[in-house]
Amino acid sequence: MNHPVMPPSNKPLNGSVQLSLSTAQQLDLYYYMQLNRQLEERMVRLFRQNKIVGGLYSSLGQEAVSVGSAFALEPRDWLAPMIRNIGALLVKGFPPRDIFTQHMAKYTSPTQGKDGTSHFGDLKQRHVVSPISMLGDLIPVMAGVAMAGRYLGQKIVAMTWIGDGGSSTGAFHEGMNLAASQNAPLVVVLENNQWAYSTPVSRQVPVRDLANRAHAYGVRGMVADGNDVLAVYKAAKEAVGECRAGRGPVLLEVKTMRMKGHAQHDPAEYVPKAMFDYWKARDPIALFEKYLTENHIWDPGKKAEIDARIEQELDADQKFAEESPLPPPELAEQGVYCEGCHTITAEWHRPQEEVMPPNSSVQGVWTISDFGAAQPPAALPRPAISVAPHLKPAPGHPAKHGGKHAPKHPAKPHPKPPPAAIDTQPDLATAPALRVPFGRGPKDKAFRQEQQNAKDARRNDKRGRHR
Repeated sequence: MNHPVMPPSNKPLNGSVQLSLSTAQQLDLYYYMQLNRQLEERMVRLFRQNKIVGGLYSSLGQEAVSVGSAFALEPRDWLAPMIRNIGALLVKGFPPRDIFTQHMAKYTSPTQGKDGTSHFGDLKQRHVVSPISMLGDLIPVMAGVAMAGRYLGQKIVAMTWIGDGGSSTGAFHEGMNLAASQNAPLVVVLENNQWAYSTPVSRQVPVRDLANRAHAYGVRGMVADGNDVLAVYKAAKEAVGECRAGRGPVLLEVKTMRMKGHAQHDPAEYVPKAMFDYWKARDPIALFEKYLTENHIWDPGKKAEIDARIEQELDADQKFAEESPLPPPELAEQGVYCEGCHTITAEWHRPQEEVMPPNSSVQGVWTISDFGAAQPPAALPRPAISVAPHLKPAPGHPAKHGGKHAPKHPAKPHPKPPPAAIDTQPDLATAPALRVPFGRGPKDKAFRQEQQNAKDARRNDKRGRHR
């Protein structure tokens, strides 16, 4: 698959989508990316102060991926983030305090302190499914969400993310195949950040563009520059549009770089320094700042205003998180099982009669448009398919061969049928004896010979005992 070569660091971002984004929306892209980065920098400090109780996974250098792709969704759409998609949560409306308190396991967190990392969501308002740590498992889950939304008439699109390493899991392939076979409106954003923990992409798979895997499922694959937020937004918007029009799913690969180790405990010493230097020059926020300036979308005053707003919001939310209490001990025994604590009801956006009998009744037969031949059916000759006459048992002869009533001399084969007929089986007069593939049967020559040998051995043994 061909895709644009990443532009060098001195080349401006792709502005071809600016007509579809207002000035306010482009400034929002900057706000969310910078909020993402500043929030994570503060959490790194909290982690070093032992105030973060769980793992911390940086998305430094990947902010354009989460923000640009989530920005292409509508409020009704669903998403399921992974560990490096804090930016998507911010776009969906989660305040920074939810991120702070969740990682600090505070009672005021979305999970009331029962989780110390990113495992939280909001099924009611924001339509966010909690991350699943088993990589790839979110893809079949979100395929199901997409299918359910279509069944309910909600006209939604579902989106989730996966890393380059996670795209080699069985769940990834099974989920993509399910989504493809069901034509589910699902966008899978494949974050190719060059490293699966400490393994480079080139040692994982034999292809450069992981989007080529889409061909195996018969769906569309796309590649975008993951450090160009406008390119990510444009590609994601196109993918979402394809899904909403009923032509999904789409596998969108974004080329980016994980600028830190797998987690805070990983110094990433396995990454060549030259590689870090190359991608540092492609920093997504710095590139977008340059684009906003060169296209006169902001001025230094506007930038300072947004940065000050981010600083104030983070100050307030971090203070709230640090002053929040830890969960009480008795909370540990609550919420383990659902005992009527909440109800889950389907949100129908279509008349239920449309999916109930008799309106939903269909004839219980398959309609096959392609017979699976190497050439499409229209290009094949259409001969009359029949069993060759010489394969039919002769009158008065049993159908079985090899039985005690079998004729001593097999019937002479009839002349071969004209070319209009197709022999579906070989000529039994010249074909070797049949073999039963699983186990032995009476038509197996070797089996008959073994039986005869055993019978002869028993006969000789009896003769020896009577002598």
